[in-house]
Order: sequence, then structure tokens, then C-alpha cells
Amino acid sequence: MVNRPTLYQVNTRVTLNALSKQLGRRTTLDDLSNEIIDDWASKGFDWIWLLSVWQVGAAGIAISRNSSVWREEFENTHPDLVEDDIGGSGFAIQAYSVSCELGGDAALARLRERIKTRGLKLMLDFVPNHMAPDHAWVEEHPEYFVQGTENDLQSQPQNYRPVSTPNGDQIIAFGRDPYFSGWPDTLQLNYGSAGLQLATQQELIRITMACDGVRCDMAMLILPEIFQRTWGVAIEPFWPTAIRRARELNPEFVFMAEVYWDFEWALQQQGFDFCYDKRLYDRLCEGHPDPIRDHLSAGHDFQNRLTRFLENHDEPRAAHEFAFSKHCAAAILTYLTPGLKLFHQGQLEGKRKRISPHLVRGPDESIDLEIQSFYEKLLRLVRLPIVKEGTWQLLNAMPNRTGNSSNANIVAMSWKHLDGSFFVVVVNISESQSQARIELQWEAGDRATIRFVDLLHDRVYERDSKQLCEQGLFVDLPEWGAHALLCSD
Repeated sequence: MVNRPTLYQVNTRVTLNALSKQLGRRTTLDDLSNEIIDDWASKGFDWIWLLSVWQVGAAGIAISRNSSVWREEFENTHPDLVEDDIGGSGFAIQAYSVSCELGGDAALARLRERIKTRGLKLMLDFVPNHMAPDHAWVEEHPEYFVQGTENDLQSQPQNYRPVSTPNGDQIIAFGRDPYFSGWPDTLQLNYGSAGLQLATQQELIRITMACDGVRCDMAMLILPEIFQRTWGVAIEPFWPTAIRRARELNPEFVFMAEVYWDFEWALQQQGFDFCYDKRLYDRLCEGHPDPIRDHLSAGHDFQNRLTRFLENHDEPRAAHEFAFSKHCAAAILTYLTPGLKLFHQGQLEGKRKRISPHLVRGPDESIDLEIQSFYEKLLRLVRLPIVKEGTWQLLNAMPNRTGNSSNANIVAMSWKHLDGSFFVVVVNISESQSQARIELQWEAGDRATIRFVDLLHDRVYERDSKQLCEQGLFVDLPEWGAHALLCSD
């Protein structure tokens, strides 16, 4: 695996639905052509994350279609919504077998092999917190789920439901996190059960045979302190043992955690290779430079294991959330920092409508050519050897002159490579023109003049090396402006 991998998230069901309309027939994973895979590889992606390939049951589909709250969201995406557009949430899993509508396990294995021959790796979903209401465990092992009482059902109908089992009617909790009502198309797994912990580990081990890595949905929910807070149940840690057992069979297997509430470091210590960096995303949305700098000041061991993103299936589309200039500034800071870089299908074309994981059809949207052109350039920067392999450092942006405090708006960083190249990234996080002198942590050697190539704007700057050493690199940026300056022999 490369040091700083790039990952492309593909909405599998939506992609195949669009392909079916194009080809005039039902399509499966086998119909994802080599040309499509070649296109992913040509953009420099190292990983492909196929969202929602597992079997969704009839119970989850029915709940998705009958929810008035969800339907309102679906109709905002599709004013012409029809029932077949609602395929059930890909996170209400009936079984960890590839959906028969997608071609089943065999089709996934064939696709994985074609992906592998192009130097790509495959990531799939793992949902540890809950299962669909029609998962086999509900009848076979109801003790694997969090049980409730009649009082719970009466006082919290948004969090519990009655369920019929061979052992009689029981009240079982919906899957949820401690801050929101339950997800009614799921049932909550009980990690206080040793049997459940073992069974879930075995499911995870089976998944490791089908892919090269997993994105673990809401991974922090089964940390002992959070599970105790949510359910009042003491549990043994799950992740260290599960990850260790998986890696005994496949030492190269990669674990990525969806995680919030500042539990990133905790999950990294329990074995995760990468954890969502929602904190940087939130601070970029807020658009204040000081919190962004503070966040990027964390240790390299932490930063290198964060997943940087500007959108995913849960977040609003970046093109909808940000005006173009702010979008570009946020993307440059997101993807030219250390860690894994996550790009979401549709992001590179400037799509603006988020697609719920319950939907299997995407809206018809035109390509934003300005955004597409920007991402084509940014992807070339992301796959530069200096960004993949170099040493990253946050730089100091000093005032240009007395009385000018606009340097506080500037976030600057650099990459160094063993080949002697030096890459400086400078971004103005504000709606005002800003100036600064960037303190370069780099030796120019015996060169009298330093040549910088701005890879964002196709410009060349030559600067006196002595002046750079004594005064720093002067920058003058418009609102949300940026430089990506490569210096090499």
C-alpha cells in the first residue's frame, strides 16, 4: 500500500441502475467494464470503495418505503420518485453476501480480480452496530440483540419495537447512537454478549476473504465507554481482538473507521489504519483559519492515519455546500495534507444533490466544467511522488509588514522529498485579500535564485534565495486563493 492512498467511493447500486438504463437491460457487477476501471486507475486512485453491495432484506426495503420522514428526503432528490427508486438502506444488512441483484459473491470476486490487475484494491462496508430486522440472527439468536421492556416500548417508541421470534414475542432496540432516535430499519446488536462478539468477528473474517479492506460504519459506537453510555451495558473491547484475528489471516488487510466525537486517536490505538477526519471537514465548513491550523498541528503519527474528505454519502455535496472559490481552497487543504484521501462519486463533476443510501437511482445532473477542470488539476497534485512519499510540515505565516494582520488568514504547509524537491502549499482561508511571508523550513543550497512553479495556475516565479532565507516567501492571495509551488533542481 502506498503511504498516502487515495480512495474513490462508488455508489454501486446507483451506478448499476444508470448502466441498466444505458444498456437497456438489468446489469450486475460484471457489467462494470474494464474501461470504467481503467478510468478509475487513470485518475490515480489506489482504492475503490463499493458502497452497499451486501444483501438488503424485504423488511428494510418496506420500512424505507413507508417512512414519511425519509420519503420527504427522497422526493427532494427525485420529484418523480417511484417505489423502485427506494432499495432500502445499504446499512440495514440482511446478510453479508453480495446482493443477488448485483450478481452475487461470484460477480464480486470477478470484479475484484479485474480491479487487482489494474493495481487497485477493493474496500467494502462492515456495519458492526446493527443488523436488518430480517437478519437470521433475530430468529436464531435473539440474545445477540439489545432487549427492552414494555415500559421502554411505551416511553421510547422511537427506539424500540416488538419482534416475533421462535421463543415468543420480544422487544428489541433499534440500532442508534446516543444522540439521536433509532434507525427503524435496524436492530441493535448487544456487545455484552460473548456469543455476539464471536459471531461478529467471524462475519468480519469472512468479509476479509472478499476484499482488501473495510470501512467500518460508526465504529466508535461499540467502544466500551460509548456502549455503556448508550445502553447501560458493560462490554469487553471488540476492535483489538477482531482486528488482530483478521490480520492473522491477512496481515495487509486495511481497516478504516467512520468515527466522530474525537475518538479518532482511541480507534487508531485499537488497530485502525485510518479514521474519518470530520473535525477538519467541520472547520473548513466554518471557514476560520485558526482552528484549521490548530487541527493540522497534531502529531504526524495521528495525521498520517486520518481520512481526509470533502464529501461522502452522509455529507452534503461539496459543490452545494461551498461557493466555487471556497470549494477549491477547502479541497486543496483537504487533499494536500497527510493521510488517506477520500473522493466521492460525483464530487469530481460538481454534482450538487446528495443521494441517500436508501436510493438506487441518482438524479440527472449536468457536469460543472469549472469544478471538473479544477479536480483534474488537483488529482495530478495528489499523486505527485512528493505528496505520496514526502515529509509534510505546517509552516509559519508571518506578517508582511507592521499593522497588516491578514497573515492570520493564511494556512501554509510544505512537502519535502528525498530527491531534493520542495513543495509549498499556501491557502487564504478568508473572504479578504491577504498577505504573508512564509517561513520556509528548507535549505536552498548554493543556488542564488529559486524557481517556483505554481501548479495550480501554471505560472513560474523566481526569487532571490538569500531574501527567501532572511524574509520568507512573500504571498499575496485573493479571497480563498491558493498557491501550489513546486521547487526542484
